[in-house]
Amino acid sequence: MKIEFAAAASTSGAIAVPVYEGASLSAAAETLDGATSGAVKRAVAASRFSGKPGQTLEIVAPSGVENSRIVLFGLGEKDKRSASTLEKAGAAVAKLLLTSGETSVAVALNGETDAEGAARAALGARLAAYRYDQFRTKLKDDQKPSLETVSIVVDDTSAADKEWASWGAVADGVDLARDVTNLPPNVLNPETYAKKIEGLAEFGLEIEILDEVHMTELGMGALLGVGQGSEFESKIAIMKWNGGKEGDAPLLFVGKGLTFDSGGISLKPGAGMDEMRGDMGGSAAVVGLMRALAGRKANVNAIGIVGLVENMPDGNAQRPGDIVTSMSGQTIEILNTDAEGRLVLADVLWYSQDRFKPKLIIDLATLTGAMLIALGNTRAGIFTNSDEIADHLSKAGNDSDEPVWRMPLGPDYEKHIETKNADIKNVGEGRLAGSISAAEFLKCFVNDRPWCHIDIAGTAMGGMSPKDDPRQPSWGTGWGVRILDRFVRDNHEG
Repeated sequence: MKIEFAAAASTSGAIAVPVYEGASLSAAAETLDGATSGAVKRAVAASRFSGKPGQTLEIVAPSGVENSRIVLFGLGEKDKRSASTLEKAGAAVAKLLLTSGETSVAVALNGETDAEGAARAALGARLAAYRYDQFRTKLKDDQKPSLETVSIVVDDTSAADKEWASWGAVADGVDLARDVTNLPPNVLNPETYAKKIEGLAEFGLEIEILDEVHMTELGMGALLGVGQGSEFESKIAIMKWNGGKEGDAPLLFVGKGLTFDSGGISLKPGAGMDEMRGDMGGSAAVVGLMRALAGRKANVNAIGIVGLVENMPDGNAQRPGDIVTSMSGQTIEILNTDAEGRLVLADVLWYSQDRFKPKLIIDLATLTGAMLIALGNTRAGIFTNSDEIADHLSKAGNDSDEPVWRMPLGPDYEKHIETKNADIKNVGEGRLAGSISAAEFLKCFVNDRPWCHIDIAGTAMGGMSPKDDPRQPSWGTGWGVRILDRFVRDNHEG
């Protein structure tokens, strides 16, 4: 879908105009009401539309104007309007018209917001327009998207174009993260995923791929153990963006990339196993973030690194009771082969902190079902050794509508991963504090560098429905791109 910014609304196609809480018409809505002999106010009076955020009301084939339809969209209380409100408004309009038969809509925000607000409305429209239907061959015409162009009417089109160059790159990153999360595991495996990442070089990223020979030389027994039952070779993909000052320590983002997680020998129940194609949601967020940073030419040095593995049961698969040696030299007793993501991250974290000497480390992973139980699908849990990172991520999460909640770490939880047979074990104490035990495990591999683990088990797949947030139309949510981009732009760009 094309986004453009215009100084005036087209007289053809649909036109969308804002209404504030209490059915208070904007100037553009008042103009249309006059042109249509009061049709706008009559439509509002005949409905339950009140101008609340996210509300829409359609007037089809209105008399008095050439536009094919008028869409009223709510912006809530005028003095409480935010960028989030504008995003949701743009998303609501796009969602309403996406398969309506309309090919274009002009969203009248001139006099209502500035260039950034206009760009944020455009971002909402882009996010709502995402479709994952590439494998559907029998879609009827009325099921196919018709909306081709969203034109945002704004006072300063040049400034809006400049803002969109930045926020449009974020939309590209989110869409990429959704794409790879949604892909079926017979299409996306560690090898094809690595090739897809290599293609990001066209955006200015430096790409490096480590194969199993290299990982064996490095002593990555934890990661390699997870993938040894798969016919696909495990990979590590490294993405570098050098947009900051030469010599500045990079920000490091690490993602779990289990392209399919059967549980291995500790086989998962059959019901819902198909969703384990999304167990690479952490890697998707990192890949999408790096696409966004490169796309908007972020003024920062950043490295994204993802461990790409498939966990399958096989005669060569890792067994419960195995003891493996990680790259750090720490030995790990495997008590459950379905606690595999932390094993992948263990070696990737150690390798990346040692090689790149980062300013900070943030890892993302669909790591534990316990996190879904704790926080549902509206917040991700963060675990960190840095109050500053926690504060910055919390604010970035609120500002991007990808909120997080800080969870505890400490010596009383470290005991959960102790074992008599090795240095540590890969699961905690039964069902108790499962997410915290997993985070304590990861902490063993960051070498005391400033670090945060984000458990996105509840937010990477499914997430909020379009009924709750029209920006979220997809099973693969792309969660993580927006919060991390906001974290970077607010705290680490000069």
